[in-house]
Amino acid sequence: MKQVAILFTVLLSFSCSVLFSQELSPYIKVGVYKNNLNVTYTVVQTALENEGFKLIGNYNPEGKSTLRVLVFTRDDLQSTTLKVKDRGALASALKVAFKTTSSGTTITYLNPLYLFNAYLRDDFPKYEDELNIVAEDVERALSALGSENRPFGGSIKISELRNYRYKALMPKFEDKVVLKTFASFDDGVRIIESNLNAGKGNTKFIYKQVFKTEKVAVFGVGLLDYKTGEEHFLPIIGEEHIAALPYEIILQDKQATMLHGRFRIALHWPDLTMGTFMKIMSTPGEIESTLKALCQ
Repeated sequence: MKQVAILFTVLLSFSCSVLFSQELSPYIKVGVYKNNLNVTYTVVQTALENEGFKLIGNYNPEGKSTLRVLVFTRDDLQSTTLKVKDRGALASALKVAFKTTSSGTTITYLNPLYLFNAYLRDDFPKYEDELNIVAEDVERALSALGSENRPFGGSIKISELRNYRYKALMPKFEDKVVLKTFASFDDGVRIIESNLNAGKGNTKFIYKQVFKTEKVAVFGVGLLDYKTGEEHFLPIIGEEHIAALPYEIILQDKQATMLHGRFRIALHWPDLTMGTFMKIMSTPGEIESTLKALCQ
């Protein structure tokens, strides 16, 4: 009996080690849907709604009519991610992207398991069963719309993803940027929402999720300034990854923060070379300045 227990322990340790060493890619390419962007968007919307997801925002990155991102969530995803107190709600918004040409519309989406492991980190295993269901439902909704359904955009071991940094001395998830501390949670929501509605700093208000009981709010922000925003950095680092967008402000109680640009951009474009990264060296600081202005 003792030998059986030892064998079971060894096998369990081995299986956990194998799982932890597995790699995840940030995106899934569904394939090319043989129709224009508007028709494709409607088909995807219906497919997601059939799995219980709700759409909370959409926009055209760079202001281009050939690009669109749809943001969606679900009640169980929201309630689960809110249990992770250190900005877990950032993982409650999922994204699917469209890029259209004369031959059709390419559908891609942000890999939910990549996002969950990166943002929920060591808390992910606590809620793995619930979050796997979400990921499976996203896959079921979208996989029928294309013939490829393959990961792309680089890959990172799960063990590294939960403690991700692009290079030594670069920021990690916990190295958040504080944008402002407000007098109250309600003041923070009001001020940020007012500035977004006004389009301050050439921004676009894409979505919001406000959880009053938990005093948590997440705002999706389109960065449309042609000198410092998406029109500047996306052509350099790659439009194929637009399911990374929009950028977020998260308000928890009185404090508004953002993920450091050198963490968030690298996380969503993990195969960037240092040479390419250097071409957008000013972008993290410019995003920070834009989002700080939205909190004033």
